[in-house]
Amino acid sequence: MINMCYYEILQVSKNSDKSEIKKAYRQMAMKYHPDKNPGDKEAEENFKAVNEAYQVLSDDEKKAIYDRYGKAGLEGNSGGRNSGFGGFEDLSSIFEGMFGGSGGRRRAQKQYKFNIDTEIKIVLDFNEAVFGVKKDIKYKYKKSCDSCKATGAKDGKLNTCKTCNGQGQVHMRQGFMTFAQTCPTCSGSGQSVSAHCSKCSGKGYDEISDSFEVTIPEGINTGNRMRISGRGNIYPDGTRGDLYINIQVKEDGNFIRHDDDIYIEMPIFFTQIALGTTMQIPGIRGELELVVPKGTKDKDQIKFRGKGCKNVNGRGYGDFIVQIKIQYPTELNSEQIELLTKLQSSFGVESTPHEDMFTSMFGKVKKWFE
Repeated sequence: MINMCYYEILQVSKNSDKSEIKKAYRQMAMKYHPDKNPGDKEAEENFKAVNEAYQVLSDDEKKAIYDRYGKAGLEGNSGGRNSGFGGFEDLSSIFEGMFGGSGGRRRAQKQYKFNIDTEIKIVLDFNEAVFGVKKDIKYKYKKSCDSCKATGAKDGKLNTCKTCNGQGQVHMRQGFMTFAQTCPTCSGSGQSVSAHCSKCSGKGYDEISDSFEVTIPEGINTGNRMRISGRGNIYPDGTRGDLYINIQVKEDGNFIRHDDDIYIEMPIFFTQIALGTTMQIPGIRGELELVVPKGTKDKDQIKFRGKGCKNVNGRGYGDFIVQIKIQYPTELNSEQIELLTKLQSSFGVESTPHEDMFTSMFGKVKKWFE
């Protein structure tokens, strides 16, 4: 990232105003902050690059020099090689966003043994994804243990974390700077378990099997994710999260899907290509009339607009695309050989287009040795 353009580092355009640059800086700084990426040297270098880019692009004078002369114009101008943490006011607000509270001090919060949301994966047949389907979903969700209130501790009793003394964070010194990072022992809660809950064996939850019917929308595809509200895990206060369904679609033996377009390879015999032909072919919603013009080439594509898959977000339909595959006979009987020979002869010189080219080539090569 360090060798990238400052605008690319912050992922902003040259026309971005100061508020957009500042917003992008905060997002990138939080992403690569050393406290969120302990021991990751690449993230550390990226963090320095993000700060370097922001120091320049947030300063009107330095930005103008950079836009005109690039990094070279900033050399000796205290703008391009400072890998410190310019903009302490902005960095402070980033600490607050990461750790909560003023100056990076994190308030203790309840730490549960599981996330409130849960997710599962379902596999659909090709046609189920294209046309939509109703599916019976069977899964398990987590309900907080009544005995330990999702803490995993006996009777729900937690002690002050000895690693951070209940602060939720520990401090690391790097050069002249001191950074706060989330306590690795209590994950920032400031509390630790002294004795595990016997009812849930310290897990903090019970697993409950459930099932329901879900309607899979038409046009869904691999990589899509559905959110089912109120079907997730349950916290001690009764708050329930959501269930996320990750979709995977099986491939079909004939149709190939790319986004909302559907492809099919259609074998056409060489005589049909020479003469041109019209035929009925299977589309995903019924028969389509395919017109193959004379002289169509191998791998040419014929498109039926709007006959593909429906967009899952309701933005119209894709196309149905037929790719031509010219087929030739693998064996010929005597009668077929005779017929093809007569056909070849009937075209005269048109059937041997290579001869004129070869004659001129032979003549040229012969002159090379005279």
